[in-house]
Amino acid sequence: MKKRIYIKQWLALKPYKTQTLTDSYYLKLSNDIKKILTASDSLVLMAYLDKNEIDILSCFLTSYFEDIISETNIWNSFINYHTKLYKKKLPFYDTGEYYENEINEQDVSFLIWYFLNTIQGEKFISPYNDFIIYIASKVMLILEEEYEYAPENEYIKSFYQIKENENDFYKVRNFIDTVLFRTYLFFPDTNLRLQKQELEIIEDGGEDLLTYIQQNRDASVHENCTRLLSLKGKEWGAEIIEKEHPLSADLLNMSQKIEGYFFYKGQDEDDIFLEHIASGKRFELTKKSFDGYSELKKVNTIIYIGIVQWKNEWWFSGIYFQLDFNADLVLDEKNSLKSRMEVNFLDYNEEETIEMLQKQFNAFQSFNNGSPIAFVKSDKIHDFNKKFFEYYNNFLNLSEKEIEEAKNRVKKDGYFGNNNDKEFDFEETSEAALLFFNPNSGVEIALGINNAFPLKNNIFYNKNESMDDILHLLMSEEQSTELAKYCIDNCKKELPFFKEGIGKKYLNDIDFLLRFWKRENYYSKPLITFVGKKNEKLPPNILF
Repeated sequence: MKKRIYIKQWLALKPYKTQTLTDSYYLKLSNDIKKILTASDSLVLMAYLDKNEIDILSCFLTSYFEDIISETNIWNSFINYHTKLYKKKLPFYDTGEYYENEINEQDVSFLIWYFLNTIQGEKFISPYNDFIIYIASKVMLILEEEYEYAPENEYIKSFYQIKENENDFYKVRNFIDTVLFRTYLFFPDTNLRLQKQELEIIEDGGEDLLTYIQQNRDASVHENCTRLLSLKGKEWGAEIIEKEHPLSADLLNMSQKIEGYFFYKGQDEDDIFLEHIASGKRFELTKKSFDGYSELKKVNTIIYIGIVQWKNEWWFSGIYFQLDFNADLVLDEKNSLKSRMEVNFLDYNEEETIEMLQKQFNAFQSFNNGSPIAFVKSDKIHDFNKKFFEYYNNFLNLSEKEIEEAKNRVKKDGYFGNNNDKEFDFEETSEAALLFFNPNSGVEIALGINNAFPLKNNIFYNKNESMDDILHLLMSEEQSTELAKYCIDNCKKELPFFKEGIGKKYLNDIDFLLRFWKRENYYSKPLITFVGKKNEKLPPNILF
């Protein structure tokens, strides 16, 4: 193993590229910490990390120290948010004796655990491992010795501040980019994830590599969630500048990004008028964000563009290109559920969506003998869904005229059905399956985890195989948070995993762990897509 960490490695965790006055001090401290991490009594780390990752961990722990000294509010934002959620400073570790705004051994233990489980995904390492506590205590000895003498890095602090009256979306977007991809706390997570994606784009080759890299980074800025608390960059940004800052609420209210095909519908002095082809929703794009408005001449020209709402205005974000009218593309877009779902979030808070989910939930329980979860053979999934859809439509007690009106409205909108789910052969994945009505999204299908549910209606349950299924249910991003919590709330007393040992300990911080494991999918989104809904409400909410 090489002896030293060099300045280039240290700067990789910084939001700037040129060495500052304080970097030499913190680089030396990183090398001192590396000596601890590579000492003979700390060699257990080598089972999980390679030589380069040991160097990164050394810089990572030193960056935490620099953060506290320089008051950049990165680590404290995590502490404060965790406290708001769970009424305690940290998961896993006793914080009865904890010094706010100072360095703490519990912080170092947590950061080592977080780093180990984020930079590699092959093994999940328990936070209760003795070696983590031992290494943290040795690192803490160095940090305590340096605490009174460490210099502030005033320059780094400037990257985590933003003007109170800032109106420029692009400066705000750059601030979020800094938080997600140029901040030490998220380096082993969102930064390395982005690096991996960009490398894959380059390796795939082809033309316009820079365009694809730009598109991917812009999407990541708006969409990526961190393993810590499953928060997006805008949410971390609002926490870092603190709620008293005038832009904090604006950051939280920034919309999701919409990217797809639109019709150009004209323009005035201030805005460009667009219609999302798949959904028919209308948008006004501010000209402040789009210099290409002079190129748009012909109404119903098709453009591909990304847009984000900031301070009640829609701004261009990502990539843009223009196409001639194409009837086949229009038809494909109107029949693409994926494209329609780009704008679903605009309807999430509408009473109609909430009411529809509640009706479906009531119907599912009635159809399934009062239970929100059904256990079936995987080759019976399509049959179960078909029968439930029929039951639900009958449950609404609609007249034939009302059903026909709804179907005609859908066809008028250009939607003729989407049968992509029928292309999937569930039997190839698992013999057993379950269908769960998630009250926040709708019916979801899960394969190969039936042994996590010792319920009377589960004929597939095998106690001896329950642990693997429980771990998959908890850790997989494919399984919803609601399904995992349903298991815990209804089955933990019958499952050995939760009755003793490590699983029982995990229950103390299970929501934090679910956020960590499920990251992008911790929050379930309604699977309802409104079809035939433009300026009028769609009549009865039947299922197609």
